[in-house]
Amino acid sequence: MVSKKDFKKEVIDCRSLTLVQFTLEWSGACQIISPIYEELASSYRGQAKFLTVDVEKERGIDNEYGVMELPTILFFKSGKVIDYVKGLTPKNVMIGKIENALTNESN
Repeated sequence: MVSKKDFKKEVIDCRSLTLVQFTLEWSGACQIISPIYEELASSYRGQAKFLTVDVEKERGIDNEYGVMELPTILFFKSGKVIDYVKGLTPKNVMIGKIENALTNESN
């Protein structure tokens, strides 16, 4: 979990690919996506950073980035959102987006 206080340091100031999952602990869809997100975090360890924001505990970050559906995963590179997925997104779609973000140096 990343706090609102640490968001700038952990996400905005980070130059490498950083994925941020916006979630609610009690949301069924978020509970379905979380193990997939954790698996991807393990698979891409050292290549990308995977963080989570609980929108109930860290209010305001979701609004700042226009997050209206949960779960939403924003892909950041050098402090800018370069891609996203929302809702129950298949694992292969997330892998494709991660691979694209890692190989596309112009992002």
